[in-house]
This record gives sequence, C-alpha cells and structure tokens, in this order.
Amino acid sequence: MGMVEGSGIWEERDLDAHDYALLCAYTHPDCSADALALVTDWYVWVFFFDDHFLEAFKRTQDRVGGKAYLDRLPLFMPMDLDTPVPAPVNPVEAGLADLWARTVPSMSEGWRARFRESTEHLLNESLWELSNINAGRVPNPVEYIEMRRKVGGAPWSAGLVEFAAGAEVPAAVAGSRPLRVLKDTFSDGVHLRNDLFSYQRETEEEGELSNSVLVLENFLGCTTQESADAVNDLITSRVQQFENTVLTELPVLFAEKGLSPQECADVLAYAKGLQDWQSGGHEWHMRSSRYMNGGGKAAESAGGWSPFAFGGLGTSGMDVRRALAVTGAKRVRNFTHVPFRKVGPSQLPDFYMPFTTTLSPHLDGARVNAVEWARQMGMFRPQAGVPLSDVWDAGKVTDYDFPLCAAGLDPEATPEELDLGSQWLTWGTYGDDYYPAVFGAVRDLTGAKACNVRLSAFMPVEDGEAMPEPANAMERGLADLWRRTTESMDAAARKTFRDSVEVMTAGWIWELENQALHHIPDPVDYIEMRRATFGSDMTMSLSRIGHGRRVPQEIYRSGPMRSLENAAADYATLLNDVFSYQKEIEYEGEVHNGVLVVQNFFDCDYPTALAIVHDLMTSRMREFQHVAANELPVLYDDFELPEEARALLDGYVKELENWMSGILTWHQECRRYREEDLRRHKGVADMPAGAGAGNEAPLGTWSGRPTGLGTSAARVAQQATETATEMETAKETAKETVTAAAGVA
Repeated sequence: MGMVEGSGIWEERDLDAHDYALLCAYTHPDCSADALALVTDWYVWVFFFDDHFLEAFKRTQDRVGGKAYLDRLPLFMPMDLDTPVPAPVNPVEAGLADLWARTVPSMSEGWRARFRESTEHLLNESLWELSNINAGRVPNPVEYIEMRRKVGGAPWSAGLVEFAAGAEVPAAVAGSRPLRVLKDTFSDGVHLRNDLFSYQRETEEEGELSNSVLVLENFLGCTTQESADAVNDLITSRVQQFENTVLTELPVLFAEKGLSPQECADVLAYAKGLQDWQSGGHEWHMRSSRYMNGGGKAAESAGGWSPFAFGGLGTSGMDVRRALAVTGAKRVRNFTHVPFRKVGPSQLPDFYMPFTTTLSPHLDGARVNAVEWARQMGMFRPQAGVPLSDVWDAGKVTDYDFPLCAAGLDPEATPEELDLGSQWLTWGTYGDDYYPAVFGAVRDLTGAKACNVRLSAFMPVEDGEAMPEPANAMERGLADLWRRTTESMDAAARKTFRDSVEVMTAGWIWELENQALHHIPDPVDYIEMRRATFGSDMTMSLSRIGHGRRVPQEIYRSGPMRSLENAAADYATLLNDVFSYQKEIEYEGEVHNGVLVVQNFFDCDYPTALAIVHDLMTSRMREFQHVAANELPVLYDDFELPEEARALLDGYVKELENWMSGILTWHQECRRYREEDLRRHKGVADMPAGAGAGNEAPLGTWSGRPTGLGTSAARVAQQATETATEMETAKETAKETVTAAAGVA
C-alpha cells in the first residue's frame, strides 16, 4: 500500500516496533488466522492514517487541504460493491479501498452502514482536533469525551469486534440503549487508557491539546498526577458501567425484544469481544514502543516474560487487596447513598449567563390558560384505578409557573403559540412528577413501560391514523397537544418529533431502573441521559421543525451542531440540578442529580461538588459561544449554504440562547425549588425544627408528613425515610466487608 519506505511517515522499523499484530492478537484472541490478518491490516491502516494526517495537515495547520483530503475517503466505502471507486492517490486511499472490498462481503447491510458511519466519524472529526489546535483551545471534559469517541476510533473498533467474533449484533437491538452504552463505555475506557499512555508523547512531541489528562488538569486546576489519577478513576467508573449494563440491562432487552437463543449468544459474544479488547489493548500499550514507556521495556523482566508467571506483567488483577482498594470503595458508594438526608436550602452560585431574557407580552393570559388546561386534562385529581396518582393541584401549577418559562423561551410567540409551549412544559413536568410517584414508589417498571407504549399511540405519524381513547390525564394531555402541534406537519416531521418525545419518556424509565437498584449513575452516563429526561431534544425539535427543508438534515447531524445543542442542554440540565438539589436529595430521595453524581464520583462534600458542577456549566456555556462564533460559520461554508439557510440557523442559535436564559429566569422566579415552597407543597409548613427529612419528631408530635385522604404517596415517602438509618448501617457494614476482604487478601 506504500505505507513504509518512501511514504515520509513510517520506515519498516517503525511498523515492526509498533507491533500492531501484537495489538490485534491480544484484542481478538479467539478469531481465526484469516480474520486476525485482515483485522490487523485495518489497524495498520488506521494508525497510518492518524500519523499521516498529523504530518500532512495538523503540523501545517492546513484545514482546507485536510478537508479536501477527508472528503474523498467515503468514496472508497461504497455500500454496493459493484459501485466503482476512484483511483487511489495516496496510501490511505489505497489501503481503505483494499480493506473495504475484503471485509464487507461477509457482513449485512446494517453492519456496513454502521461501520461506514463510524469510519467517517473517525476521519472527519480529525478536523475538530485540527480546529482546536488552530484556536489553541483545550476542550472541557464533556466535550472532550463526546468528540474523542468519534476521532479516537473505538466505536470503529467495536464494529471490527463484531466481524472478528463472528457475532454481528442483531438489527432489532443495534440501536438500543444497552448496546449504545456497551459501545460508549468500551470506547471511553479505550480512549482514556490511551490518553494515560500517550500523554507525554502527545503533549511534548505533537503539541496535542486533545488528551483527557490535559483536559482535567486544565478544568480542575490540579497537578498532572492528580489529573491522571482522576482519569484512571473515570476508566474504573466506565468499566463498572459496562458490567452493570451487561448484568442488569441485557437480560431485560433480550426478553422485551424476543431475541432467539442464537441472537442472545451473538450479543454476549460481542460483549465478551469488547472485554477482550479492553484487556488486550492495555497489555499492548505496556509493550508497544509507540508510547514513551521505555520503548517497550515495561514488558521486559530479568528472566524473560512468561504469561504464566505470577507477579509478571498483566497479573495485577491477581492482587485482590489492590483491586478491592481501587474499585471496591467506589462500588459501595454507587449503591449505598442514604436517601432523604437533610441538606438544607440549595446553594446557588453566581451563574455565568451572557444572554438576556426577554418575556412575551402575552404571559399573563398564558398563566390563566395553563392552569385551566391542566384542570381540563384532569391533572388535579387522582387517576381512576391508579394509586398514588394525586400528584398535583391548582396551587402547585400556579406556583410552578410554566408560562414564565415558555415566555422566555419564545418571547416573540403569538398567544396561541405561547399557550402551546406552556402546556407542553406543563405536560412534560407532570409526567416527570407522575412517574416516580406512581411507578417509582412501588417499583412498578412493568407498569411504567406499558404506560410508555400507550403514550406512543397518542402520537400518530400518518394522516388519518386513529388514536385510542385517553384513559388518564397523561394520555388526555398528550392527545390534545399532539393534535394542535402536528396538524400542519408532514409525516417526516411528525416522526422526528415523536422520536424526541419517546426519548424523554424512555429516560424516565432509566431513572426508575436506577432508583429501583438504588444506583447513583456513572457521571458520563448521567450527563448523556439527563438531556433525555429533561426533554431537551423535544423542546429543541419544536424549534427545528419550522426550518423544514430549507436546512439540510445533515447540518443537524454534524459535529458542530450536536456540540452546540449538547452544550446548551448540559448547561440547562445542570442548572436545574443545582436549583433542585434540596428538593431531590432531601424531599424526594433521588439519586439523579448532577451535584450528587459528582459528590459520589470524587467522594467530596456538597460545596466542592457544587463548585465543580458550576465550573462545568460555565465551560459548557463558553463552548456554546465558541461553536456559534467559530465553528458554525465554517460549517456553513463547508455545506455551501445559501443566505436563507444561514439566517435560519443564526436564528436557531438565538433561540437556544433564549432557551438557556429563559430557563435560568424561570428557576430564579418560580416557586418550585425554594425551601419554604418545598415545605408547603409537601404539607410540612408547620413542621417544628428538628422534625422530618430524616429527623424523627418525638412521639405524639407532628411527624413531618401529611396524613389522611389523598396522602398515600407521602406515606410511601415516609416509609423510605424510615429506612435511612438501616441503609446507613448497611453502608458501614459494606465498608467493613471490603476492609475485611482486603485484610484476608
């Protein structure tokens, strides 16, 4: 292929020293000789591409040339092998054409599409790294992890695991959350581990700014070693998330999708292949001279290396005491949070908000209409045959003031549009309160999933498609909103919008599953799922629908646009977590709060975790501004967008600015999160000092919880509170168990 002598990138001795054959032998230990040879060629190609792009375009900071180079590469990956490809003009093109033709005939069309997409991401996101070098900009942690998955290539490696293991993921589950989490946790573990090994090479020799050690060092303001330790902790967390997904989510997925025994076996073989890659990749990094680890000397020992010698390289897992010390304490923390702890009023930092809120002049009318609409839908009464469903009354909805939020999100809305926006927010928040009260309190996951299936029936896509008769306020409200929102949409727009609503309701199930396991989520999983549970995609989809065909859908799927939207969503969701900390931790026994997730991960106190979350919010806001000012104009040029489309997208950026500033204004002025409002809404306005929220009042005094008709939901919460002491004891017992096991080891 021309990758060694004469390429200007590698000599044959470089290829020998890097030893990609050893990498693939470690990462694919069970595949056939022919499959191993082909997979090894793929890795030779991908590492050559990385080094070639570095020399040709990163070092010269030639973005224009880099884009032209990357634009040709998809031509060498035709879905139909009968499609002719251009004549290769460099080793990267020659290698890709050869490998594609040798690999895809044995794989399904679905696999081809997934693998082609991951390969394109791997190639195209190199421009993102190049742009950050040009700007001298170190990304924030969330931005880095998202982009590293694309440019780092581990999702691409996951596709080759399917090929090498002969275990293609069934199409019915390829897009499901469990399979996505397996691929993402695998990718993050691989990339973060690589960053630890390559930190010195990338920062000293390559001028690279995209390395997680450097990212956390910059974000946390800590030493290099402290940052490396934090990266290692994050690897541990992602691996544990992988394990948790295999053990708790895959069995449920198999049953729900009705997979055959062979299909289940294929998914499990794929999961095992990802595990093999993790452990084999680590071993290869210890031996390859590609990294500054003494030219592979870490693999040497005085008597020669033996895979069977206890204490040799790769046997650290045999040291049970060390393994428990590293991972045991974190596992304990993940599942032993004591609910309903008294934390006091939520502490509010000085939020960075560069945008100004403007409110619609129709706000007062929308306030009246929102309360009346909720009453008509039946949200102020228990639902027939549904215990614990008396979650709202008119006073709460008035205090929550959803029209205030809608008026900031869309200050130019007509009265009808403002009513519609206010009522969507009302419906979404009602569902967010309804699911934990009705399904979470009694751990009824089956009922919650059945409810989700029913809700989808009230969002028909095709004209003339019938709806069932609504049976409760959730269904009645959705049926009404869907008719009013989608009457002028075509089927494609309705499908897109329905998908965004289903993403939100699926997120509610994820919360219930974690609550049932009493599991504080992994920080990366939390950030990504929080966008769904908050309804970010749903509200953003409403804004995009009006753009119609005037903006290519590829724009919304592009890296810069996803970065823009995700940065905005993360700012808003973490903002909500900061305001709702007391409500969720003290009054609701929640485990889904960004501040709590950070407390658990870093094993730190509330103020420290709050400071980290606030810094992350600020970083995400600055990223939003950076993308809008620097990356979107380049994207417009790359797609050669006409002025009309550019103006629409600039308007969309303004809508997202309104979205963030309006959400902040609403949190500051509504009556949903303040301590005095929490006490009133929970029926504890007259509670004496020292009672409730984890502190029992003396016998015969106010218990801190309401009694009487319609208070069953509160009684369930009271029972949970009464278990807090028992869980604290369990936590201490678990710690003692870990300590004892370490002592035995």
